[in-house]
Amino acid sequence: MFKIHAILCPVDFSDASKKAIRYAQEFAANMGASVYLLNVVEPRPMAVDVSLNYVPFEADLEKAAKDDLEVILQDFHRVGLRAEYGVVIGNPADSILEHIDMFNVNLVIMGSHGKKGLSRLIMGSVAETVVRKANCPVLIVKSEEKEFIGEE
Repeated sequence: MFKIHAILCPVDFSDASKKAIRYAQEFAANMGASVYLLNVVEPRPMAVDVSLNYVPFEADLEKAAKDDLEVILQDFHRVGLRAEYGVVIGNPADSILEHIDMFNVNLVIMGSHGKKGLSRLIMGSVAETVVRKANCPVLIVKSEEKEFIGEE
């Protein structure tokens, strides 16, 4: 029998990512699994902003992500689910893959933006990299897909 004991749910606060959180809650509730919510802040390239507009630093983005994840974590705890979160600075795909091993995860549930063409070529696909390199199953949730989790 396949037993899910630890779910990693990368969160970037996109619509697809918010749907992935719901899937993680459902899987955790039905399988008795714990969930680790992970946000990865990508380091900004060192460049001078000559317009003098405020550009948030990694520390600002990290603090904002922690505040937002704390709210999500409370939702998990409110319904009796075991969950925790982390925010790291780094390459998203590499960080996700590292956390799979770090937490002995046996299911990843993550959103995908569904970028195509030049945008995907230039930026790459975090979801595709994780699917290719992960040593466990990966469930990809798209923001535009038909949702099969129903309300009770």
